[in-house]
Amino acid sequence: MKRLLRVSIDAFIFSFVPIISWFALGLLVDSNLSNVFTLTYPLQFIWAMLKNIFGTGANICSIKEKDENHILSGMTSGIIIGFIVFGFFVINIDSYINFMNMDVSIYKEFALYSVIQLYIQLIFSFVLEKLYYEDKNKLANKYCITLNLLNLFVLIISSIIFKSKILIVLITLLSIFMYVLFVTIKQYKKFKFKFNYIKYFKYDSVTVCNNIFFFIIFLFGLSNALEFGVEYAVALNFVALITDTQWDALDAISTIAKIDISKGVFNYKKHIKNAYKLLCILLTTTIIMFLTLYNFYSININLFIIYFLFEIVNFLIYPMYRIKTYYLQLEYSAVKTTINKISASVLRMFISFIKTPFCTGIGQICSSIYQFI
Repeated sequence: MKRLLRVSIDAFIFSFVPIISWFALGLLVDSNLSNVFTLTYPLQFIWAMLKNIFGTGANICSIKEKDENHILSGMTSGIIIGFIVFGFFVINIDSYINFMNMDVSIYKEFALYSVIQLYIQLIFSFVLEKLYYEDKNKLANKYCITLNLLNLFVLIISSIIFKSKILIVLITLLSIFMYVLFVTIKQYKKFKFKFNYIKYFKYDSVTVCNNIFFFIIFLFGLSNALEFGVEYAVALNFVALITDTQWDALDAISTIAKIDISKGVFNYKKHIKNAYKLLCILLTTTIIMFLTLYNFYSININLFIIYFLFEIVNFLIYPMYRIKTYYLQLEYSAVKTTINKISASVLRMFISFIKTPFCTGIGQICSSIYQFI
């Protein structure tokens, strides 16, 4: 349980600090800026997909193949490919904002900040994955806390001192980039480059495919939902603000399960028990965040309840099917398990195209029930 909490704390901090950052920017710079969280939300799944292949997949491959060269090979490849992918969104940021039915003149500078920050966090996530698989959880905690406090501190101070959005963005991004560059260089040593991308994909194919579909689902689903007006956008954004951190922290159960399964020390009953203990803690933090932030937003409470209930149902059944999925992925059949996950994601994707502001929530429920069964 202690190890699970350590990893979940990293994920919680990694997710919570950006949320607080957007909230602070809404108060200090422009009240609309908290909506950037929803605007760039689909891109988080591209970030996750690259981390799964070149971080998690490469580390599992290193254990399975007994060859440490895979770790730094995956990290290096991920840094290069991530630069190309996120660079594409930076170059086409105006088109992306327009597609998401939001105002370019209001959101452009901080949409750029969010995209570039995701790339910097991607590099950092490779470092964390490497440390987790080396059982250096305390060092990973230290790095994670330092980076996120630096990010929050510099962003808030520069927002107070400077009026220029561009200046705020540049100073904050430069600060966190220098720190990430420092900890990343420390991980490198002489290694032989490997091109085993198919194996990297194979060892975490379920999650990779899941994130590919999630990108499509939320890209079109959020664009869909945002067409219905400000009330829906605010309610959806608020629910995301108070639950997204918990989803990221809950993903620690997957990280620990994959490590234990790949090392041959997996115990399902122990993992599921610890997962629900963690879930209880995270649901408590969701309630605290709701009570803390509610008065700062003009929310339609009925819309909030609908969106929030979707999240609660998914929280309750998530640990059971998630842990078993990874066991089947690594110990039974990666192909069959991935096909099953793709089927659930296709179902969710088609539902996200339906013209209703609740398309993402309905799709989420249907996909989770399918996987649970």
